[in-house]
Amino acid sequence: MYRDMWQSSGKYVPRVDQLIEVAPHIIQMGCFDRIETNGGGFEQINLLFGENPNKALREWARPFNEAGIECQMLERSLNGIRMQPVPADVRRLMPKVKKAQGVNVVRIFCGMNDERNIVDSINYTKEAGLIAQAALSITFSKLHTVDYYINLADELIKDGADEICLKDMAGIGRPVWLGKIVEGIKKKHPAIPIQYHSHSGPGFAMASILEVARAGAEYIDVGMEPLSWGTGHVDLLAVQAMLKDAGFSVPEVNMDAYMKVRSMHQEFMEDFLGYFINPANRQMNSLLISSGLPGGMMGSLMADLENNLRDLNRWLEKNGKPLLNQDKLLIKLFNEVEHIWPMVGYPPLVTPFSQYVKNIAVLNVTQMIKGGDRWEIIPDNVWDMLTGKLGKLPGKLDPEIIDLAKKEGREFFSDNPQELYPDKLGDFKKEMDANEWPYGKDDEELFQLAMHPEQYRAYKSGAAKEAFVKDLNKRREEGGGLYKKAKTDTKSETPAPTAIEKLQPTSMLVNVDGEEFKVTVSYDSNDGSTAGNKPAKAASAGTQSAGMNNQNSGQGGNGGNSIEVTSPLSGNFFLTKELSEKPVKPGDIIKKGDVLGYIEAMKTYNTIRSDHEGTIREIIPANGTEVYEDDVLFILK
Repeated sequence: MYRDMWQSSGKYVPRVDQLIEVAPHIIQMGCFDRIETNGGGFEQINLLFGENPNKALREWARPFNEAGIECQMLERSLNGIRMQPVPADVRRLMPKVKKAQGVNVVRIFCGMNDERNIVDSINYTKEAGLIAQAALSITFSKLHTVDYYINLADELIKDGADEICLKDMAGIGRPVWLGKIVEGIKKKHPAIPIQYHSHSGPGFAMASILEVARAGAEYIDVGMEPLSWGTGHVDLLAVQAMLKDAGFSVPEVNMDAYMKVRSMHQEFMEDFLGYFINPANRQMNSLLISSGLPGGMMGSLMADLENNLRDLNRWLEKNGKPLLNQDKLLIKLFNEVEHIWPMVGYPPLVTPFSQYVKNIAVLNVTQMIKGGDRWEIIPDNVWDMLTGKLGKLPGKLDPEIIDLAKKEGREFFSDNPQELYPDKLGDFKKEMDANEWPYGKDDEELFQLAMHPEQYRAYKSGAAKEAFVKDLNKRREEGGGLYKKAKTDTKSETPAPTAIEKLQPTSMLVNVDGEEFKVTVSYDSNDGSTAGNKPAKAASAGTQSAGMNNQNSGQGGNGGNSIEVTSPLSGNFFLTKELSEKPVKPGDIIKKGDVLGYIEAMKTYNTIRSDHEGTIREIIPANGTEVYEDDVLFILK
């Protein structure tokens, strides 16, 4: 599981030059029938590198194609190979492009296990002449029984699936239980190949592999050192030895080639990849059994937690409260995921829904630590999941969520989700024509823009490459990931509040044009004033989107009240998230509730809405740039 092996450990996969270098040695190992060459993470990561993912995939897949090893990709049905739903014509184009680039097998999964989402991808994949492998997103709950999965596999095979995959993305499938699922599928469909995919984190995987192999599974997914185990996959050598001892016919491993690949992986990590790998991802953790969070997202989760912890500790320190370490925050997160999962309808915790549930858990934990309540911030992507716009939830929503949806004016949707995301290739062709960008061989450049609009534009402009190099240089200088430098000074950079500062108000009532607001108060420590005379910034309480700071401006001759719209969390700032959206600009008249922009954080877009009427005087951050919690995004007048 080459792509997944890296992504389950950290943020990136090797560059194309490294992939081309290692491919012949992987082939010489002589033990692989399939290589997972690409998927959503692979292509977006190439764009973030400033590389062309089309060139990367063609060059990477070619030696495997020539050696007769099948190249497999992972796709997310309605979401294609990204986090958000994809227009139908873009989904239809994808397997045609991927076949031309060297892909043989498409593993199709839906995080909801919604047959309607999967069957379209089966049809598009088979139209392109590729093997359609339908995946069962494995999770463990009172709803997800042995019969549930056997029946789902039966329906998908009737829909045209050539193969079935048990995608045990969190590794929480119980071994005997998984064996019964495979046995049940094989009883009905003995000729259908079954592939088993598991992450090793919770500790079940080796026993599970033995059980599914005995029940009839033909393919087993593995990783290899130095990236096996932990949040990744079980190790090739251990699985090979175990199955061989159990009497199975398994290929031998060329150990000279194995050691060469292993050493090359270590070199790649020392080059730059190790700076993005959190050491905790190299460990197994049985706490994952109860939370059910998948190994594939733990790499990005630990990176996200660094930012969450930084922002949270900044707030805790400012308010004179004890700081948290990453372990304490992680335990709180695991507990919150376990608590809210039934409340949000038991979606299998796989991309993107694992991220959605995890993100809500992070936001809930953060708000509750700050003295707030659950569900104060729910991103639009999560609302789409809760209201049926991404598929049918396996379970029922908690009444608390239903009541909150009604208060928010959210409408529930029960028809085929694809109806909400109509064809759009024509719009992307117009954009490419306007920019004089070529569609590329087999329309592959058009496909990249249509599948990853923001990332592709940043790649074309050079902004992506610049941001990646800047981030990498910073990590190399400061230490990061596996090479994180030990702290020599454990003292906080921010001094504890003085006695006078502790007496300053933390909330007040503010009257703006006759309308009264309850606000929280923060103090700027760099304004040069004394502690007792620092000017207060008032931020409106309770908004789900952004803070509103009301000030008497008088700058630039405008006079009157100006309102600062601040970011509710750290992330990347975007004015739009869809091609059809028109970005706001200075001078635009804004009504209460209007969308101003988005903060992309933890792989979801958080909508920034105005709490006031006014006119946009200034947009502070550039589109696509990183912002921190409480940074000013817009100034209204």
